[in-house]
Amino acid sequence: MKLNKLNSAIIPFYRVVILLMMALPTSAQNKIRLDSIVKSASNQMYNNPDNVIKSGLIVLKEAGKNIDYKILGYKLISDGYSAKRDYEKSLEYVMKASQLLSYSNDQLLKISTLNKVGIQYHQLKIYDKAIEYLDQSEHLMLDYPVPDSIRGYLGINYIVRGFICKEKFNCEIALDFFDRGIIELQKTKTKRGNSAISIAKYNKGNCYILMLNNQLAKQNFEQAFEYAKGINALSLQAFALKGLAQVYTLEGNYQLAIETLNNAMVLSSSVDDLILNQEIYKGLSENYLAINKWDEFKIHQNNFLTTQKLIKDRERKSVSESLDIKEASLSQELKVEISNYYYKFIGSLIVIIFLVIAFLFLIRNKVKNIRQLRAEISALQNE
Repeated sequence: MKLNKLNSAIIPFYRVVILLMMALPTSAQNKIRLDSIVKSASNQMYNNPDNVIKSGLIVLKEAGKNIDYKILGYKLISDGYSAKRDYEKSLEYVMKASQLLSYSNDQLLKISTLNKVGIQYHQLKIYDKAIEYLDQSEHLMLDYPVPDSIRGYLGINYIVRGFICKEKFNCEIALDFFDRGIIELQKTKTKRGNSAISIAKYNKGNCYILMLNNQLAKQNFEQAFEYAKGINALSLQAFALKGLAQVYTLEGNYQLAIETLNNAMVLSSSVDDLILNQEIYKGLSENYLAINKWDEFKIHQNNFLTTQKLIKDRERKSVSESLDIKEASLSQELKVEISNYYYKFIGSLIVIIFLVIAFLFLIRNKVKNIRQLRAEISALQNE
């Protein structure tokens, strides 16, 4: 009888063990699958942002209770919308990722997510918040024990600071940050690193145009194209060609500028980037006007105006979202200040009440002592 009871207790135990052994490979396989999806999607950001969004939704759905994969899923979706320049949606998902950071122990994931939030605020032109998150990310990077693991993130951090300096201050300061970022990214030798280098080189080219140095501008645009071509980043290649065409236009080589812009148009046809298309249409209309081809000028001018209207519609949404964020931020700060004031007021009131009670108690003792003294004096006088 006892043996039967023992057997009945052992059998469920073995079942649990078997179930655990079956679950472990499944969990490991799921992790491998999700890692593969994340890696593949990360390399498609500038070629197929729609697929990046779809991949992020898959990761999010299959993450289960794994916080890190949920963060990665939200980040991928945010990256996809950012590549499509839908900053309203991008912000929505990156903020969902950032809200989960306190539940994660992955420092690199925290670093990359804070970097991303900084990038998003920069895109919305909320520079103070962008710097705030970039500083948080940099602080974690400086404390990270393996410097080689954070070079890519540090490089991107510097490049985003370069963007902010270019827009708020001047190109001389921006160029220094771009160069620092490029140095860090060149050590990573990754596709994502090369895409960021291409972006930095392109922005350096724009800076040199502003600084009236066409030769260095052309050199940086060519390098931006080569880095983008090496990783098959179509939109980045198109941007680099657009920059080259701008130099050709400044040099009066209008026909070469048109040929370069047409090549950029071919590359951009598979990428839904309104800013890129707007710049290409604008460049084509200006160059056709310069060589007196009116029909071509009108076609591309109309395309430019149509695209510009679409961009303004999106920007209105982004500005509205930006104002809402600012308002929410100020509202939160006000709540904190009111809460601090309330606690300080209550604390001060308690201290005042305590002092008043102590003062009254002291007076009461003094009055009592005086009465006792008077009673003693009166007694002595009667004697």
